[in-house]
Amino acid sequence: MDSCLAQTPYSDPGGLDTGGLPRDPDELARMVRDLIIHRGEGERFGYAIPEQRLHDDAESRYVTEILRILRERGDTPLTERRAPEERFVGTCRDFALLHCSLLRATGTPARIRCGFATYFLDGWYDDHWVTEYQLTDGSWRLADPQVHHEYDMPFDPMDVPRDRFLVAGDAWRACREGRADPQTFGVTGLDRVKGLWFVRVDVLHDLAAFHGVEVLPWDGWGPEILDDDRLTEEDLALTDAVAAAVDEDELRRLYADPRLTVPDEITSYTTYNGVRKVTLRRG
Repeated sequence: MDSCLAQTPYSDPGGLDTGGLPRDPDELARMVRDLIIHRGEGERFGYAIPEQRLHDDAESRYVTEILRILRERGDTPLTERRAPEERFVGTCRDFALLHCSLLRATGTPARIRCGFATYFLDGWYDDHWVTEYQLTDGSWRLADPQVHHEYDMPFDPMDVPRDRFLVAGDAWRACREGRADPQTFGVTGLDRVKGLWFVRVDVLHDLAAFHGVEVLPWDGWGPEILDDDRLTEEDLALTDAVAAAVDEDELRRLYADPRLTVPDEITSYTTYNGVRKVTLRRG
């Protein structure tokens, strides 16, 4: 798909020289894993992440900002493994976005997907972002660059089974059809951030990313819905339609609906820096 080779305002690496980068998706995932440390992973690396970095790094919406921060923290080539203190402090979305950016820049069609992983905690569907990239035969494969090293996974993180990571639409259908409990979908450690309303948030995020608006995990727009009781029949029907869409034309038609299109100004419900309005970059 040519559209998945085009960079977005979020994935665009700017003037990055890609001549020395590997082309293999596996090697690019290793590279990303050596450039970013998840803000919840400091203990894994024996590194006390500075409070300011916990607050600010993951607010970087654009790959150009991620690369700027990496340049400020050291002159180590991007292809070399960095010490934790020289890395960008991010979230799963940042691993996926940078991986997607590098895949696109080196000729592999890719996009990021929002949904729920079953491989972090038994019986729990954890809010998560991964990369989806296209193979030479035209098929699509899910890859999790965040867990590419050091995690003991029962599968290849470069080929995540679709029943171990549920893209948001699949998760929504599972909940609506009674095959899964919506109260088992959410953010680990944030007890109030779970339920059908939150699955809907991920459906909107995944739809937006499909159309080149790769928002942060805590971004929202439209009427504020922060619990299941606020979901209306209209909300349910509209999300049902998005989750049921089976082709790109249908997704494009749905995204044109002003109730689903990401506006220029959104609300950031960030954990650290408080709820605030943010104007998005469009080009």
